[in-house]
Amino acid sequence: MKKSPRRQLALSFLLIFGVIAAGTLGYWALENWSFLDSLYMTVITITTIGFKEVHDMSGPGRFFTIFLIFSSVGAVFYSLNNAARILLEGELKDVFGRRKLQSTIKSLRGHYIICGYGRMGRVICKEFAAMGADFLVVEKAPELELTLQRDLLLLQGDATRDEVLREAGIERAQGLVTVLPTDAENLYVVLSARGINPGLTIVTRAVEEGSEQKLLRAGANRVVSPYHIGGLRIAHSVLRPAVADFIEFTTRSGNIDLQMQEVPVLEGSSVAGRTLSESGIGRDLGIIIVAVRKPDGTMKVNPTHRHAISPGETLVVIGEPEKLKLLEEMSGGQRPPR
Repeated sequence: MKKSPRRQLALSFLLIFGVIAAGTLGYWALENWSFLDSLYMTVITITTIGFKEVHDMSGPGRFFTIFLIFSSVGAVFYSLNNAARILLEGELKDVFGRRKLQSTIKSLRGHYIICGYGRMGRVICKEFAAMGADFLVVEKAPELELTLQRDLLLLQGDATRDEVLREAGIERAQGLVTVLPTDAENLYVVLSARGINPGLTIVTRAVEEGSEQKLLRAGANRVVSPYHIGGLRIAHSVLRPAVADFIEFTTRSGNIDLQMQEVPVLEGSSVAGRTLSESGIGRDLGIIIVAVRKPDGTMKVNPTHRHAISPGETLVVIGEPEKLKLLEEMSGGQRPPR
């Protein structure tokens, strides 16, 4: 079992202290020298300085000195070896680890940046990982590096700084989520991100009531208020438990029975230009069309079977995962990574 660097250093210091103590006691017992003379002789012997002996030594004292020299040389070399290995391995690990991280980030395209790894950030990362999305975490607290899951990509830094966002590859990113502790920090991130990448999808959290409009004016596409949503969820769980259970069932990650999904319709797909009835989405695949989001962002809920599907629209559907994959192939679109 490999010893930790702290244990290796402690053992090294213990060995050196032990050799000095043994040498001092040995000279004191064999030669009847004073404590200072015994300690001084031990130190100049261990360091191989080569000064003259403090006093003339007897035969047993000379044999003891030979033994002390070999013992001290071994202990010193062992200690220096441990110190050098810990120092070099630590520095090299930091250098190569940083370069590997930078190389990995540069290879990312269309990824997501999550700013903040608090309680909400952990939930977001877990969901992104379950959906197979490429993302990285920007967190300025250095102690979180040890608590983060090893399969998460972490960039340590202040997300409110432009250079950190650029290092995270914001110019190539598809979206950014900022869930920093305060609205002021989230506002800084939104302003910086929107200025660097005007086409970026930005979602942020609003901590205080009344901050939503400020964050939207700053450039956020969506603002989420956890307390508002949590309150509604609790109220619905009490007043409309069946509805709350259905929403949770269809949006839960890894559900193999039924899922709610959005499917974009691309130009030239087999369903573009057809009505919902002609496409056979409901009849052949058994998929329920909940809503249709038009390119301008407006939402048409519960469209009729005569609705004509146009390229650029996004279908919000509920169905079995395997049937949803078939619909994605028919629409020519690609759902968010899973």
